[in-house]
Amino acid sequence: MGATMGPAPVLTTARLILRPHTVEDFAPCCALWAEPGVIRFIGGRPSTPEEVWARLLRYAGLWSLRGYGYLLVTDRTTGALVGEVGLADFQRDITAAFGDTPEAGWVLLPQYHGKGLAREALQALLDWADLNHPRTVCMIDPANMPSLALAGRLGYAEYARATYKDHPTILFERKALARG
Repeated sequence: MGATMGPAPVLTTARLILRPHTVEDFAPCCALWAEPGVIRFIGGRPSTPEEVWARLLRYAGLWSLRGYGYLLVTDRTTGALVGEVGLADFQRDITAAFGDTPEAGWVLLPQYHGKGLAREALQALLDWADLNHPRTVCMIDPANMPSLALAGRLGYAEYARATYKDHPTILFERKALARG
């Protein structure tokens, strides 16, 4: 299935701007992906600059090939990096494969946790995604209680348990909200 949604959007909320990554975002993203509070449930080790660069290239490729991808989340007032949210097709080798269903993901710097910003950013992303995708999925480490709670608040429901790269994970799905 090819790209059907056009270029990466810029989404705004009351407190945030979600926009495509640029080359200038490389250094802040290196800091983001080296932060222990970010990587705790995502591999558990800091990303090297080379890995962060590959991630940025992958994000651009997702938009080009799939018509969806990741967006950088910034504070609307200060422009400070808050985190990343997005949809992906990582072709994961996992039981209960996702197929063509976009996989939602999110990371926020720890200083922005507990303020409703992840929900605000993801709600904007999912409102946009609902226009073209009847279903999205996500996978969450069973110990990641804040993300489990957030997924529930966003309408995700568990549909399977699996192991991914020797770690247990919970798979969730969300049906697009009907527009009337």
